[in-house]
Amino acid sequence: MSPIQPAGSDRVVSAWRTITASHAAGFAALEHELGRRHGLGVSEFEVLERLTESPDHKFRAQELAEAVHLSQSALSRLIDRLARAGLVERCLCDDDRRGIFVTLTEAGQQRHDEAAPTHREVLAGVLPAELLAPLCDAATGHPDIGF
Repeated sequence: MSPIQPAGSDRVVSAWRTITASHAAGFAALEHELGRRHGLGVSEFEVLERLTESPDHKFRAQELAEAVHLSQSALSRLIDRLARAGLVERCLCDDDRRGIFVTLTEAGQQRHDEAAPTHREVLAGVLPAELLAPLCDAATGHPDIGF
């Protein structure tokens, strides 16, 4: 005897599969194009994007890790790469000497500005239009989603 499925579960599973397939396709296309055209990975671009959106172009490292969905150690390695490339700087927090800020440099702003049109172009070409409208509507008012 098979277990009873909740009403609408097939629809939920179908939606989930559409979301994950779209994410995988978008991620792969972004990784390829951002790397080929701008020498950036998806996570590197996302860090530059978040820093660009921040009013003073800086983030506490811990908050940035949460915003871009990386562990502290993964973000630390990524920040090391971006700092070596001159795209970001690490700064100690004046109020809390244990806190680290990541700050966007002028070169980081320029690299972001060059890569952003590629990012938008790839997403527009890969994400299905029927998925975008409901996701954008659902994300309104949810800053953790980032729309």
